[in-house]
Amino acid sequence: MSSSRSALARVVLALFALSACATPPDRIDAGVPCEPEGPARPICGFQSPEDLVALPGGEAILVSEFGSMDGTRPGRLSIFELASEERRVLFNGGDADGSSAIWGDSACPGPPPPSFSPHGIHLSERPDGALQLLVVQHGGRESIEFFEVRGEGTDFSVDWRGCAVAPPRTWLNSVAAVPSGGFLTTNMMERLSSEEDLAAAFASGVASGYVVSWSREDGFGRLPGSEGAMPNGIEVSADGRLVFLNSSGEGEVRRIVRDTGEVEAIASVVGLDNARWASDGRLVVASVPGDDNVDFEVCMNLAEGFCPIAFEIVAIDPVTMETEVLYGNGGPPMGGGTVGLVIGKELFVGSFAGDRILRVSLD
Repeated sequence: MSSSRSALARVVLALFALSACATPPDRIDAGVPCEPEGPARPICGFQSPEDLVALPGGEAILVSEFGSMDGTRPGRLSIFELASEERRVLFNGGDADGSSAIWGDSACPGPPPPSFSPHGIHLSERPDGALQLLVVQHGGRESIEFFEVRGEGTDFSVDWRGCAVAPPRTWLNSVAAVPSGGFLTTNMMERLSSEEDLAAAFASGVASGYVVSWSREDGFGRLPGSEGAMPNGIEVSADGRLVFLNSSGEGEVRRIVRDTGEVEAIASVVGLDNARWASDGRLVVASVPGDDNVDFEVCMNLAEGFCPIAFEIVAIDPVTMETEVLYGNGGPPMGGGTVGLVIGKELFVGSFAGDRILRVSLD
């Protein structure tokens, strides 16, 4: 196994180990300070803030507080207000009733249960102007949950609007809406039964996945040109023509023509995770190059403090596919970055483990 594949496998195993925690794990990093380091300032008090999206107006961020991959540890959706730096919970599993299921699949069995465990998220405007949040969800079912986001400034709320239960044995990670309606979601690999199976799949190189498409009219399908090892972050161009797919196992960001599956161009980035558009038109991706000197056990049961895995946040020109590292770190005040969100001259970084996000000055 190559060093990049080996590093990625250890990161995935850390995620899988987190999924085995049926209850919040014991604190193992007591006394880890929540103090700035260079241009980066940690904001603490979150649970594994794996994915972030900017809310309209740029005054607040919606946070996916990750639970677990197998749904045995619940998570939640929360809001982070930039000016006050306050965190407020927006949605827990069990908060909704079934009367508001107006979007999604007509066969949706009802609202997410108390075991609601969000993962990747995506915010977009529906054709009718409503603001839609899509959430990859593992608790009680593998699904994409639909929410309507209402409000302005820092005063926002979310209302559950339906779901689409994923095809059997899929294991989803990230999601992106398409302008015409529906979504694309990354199926990392076929759902496996144990940590040993997962490790064996990476060691043998047979682990593979693809992008799952969905629309209310056509149901589920498969995006051509998306097959690969550990597909992760995904974004779509504003006109819906192009898909930008982070294929973590191959270490490449693919620019795919959505209708034909043609891979037009590739950018090489190791250990890819989530992707987000920046206001300057570039695609910002999280990268975990890996470090053989890091004890990955530290991240496996992390409740407080931070994961020390080194990471980089990389900006990609969607036309030339040229890359630029915006920020990187491993150690204090946070490692294990899974998403980079640029707002103005600041970068906000989330993580799959620990209790914090980073607020980084890019000035």
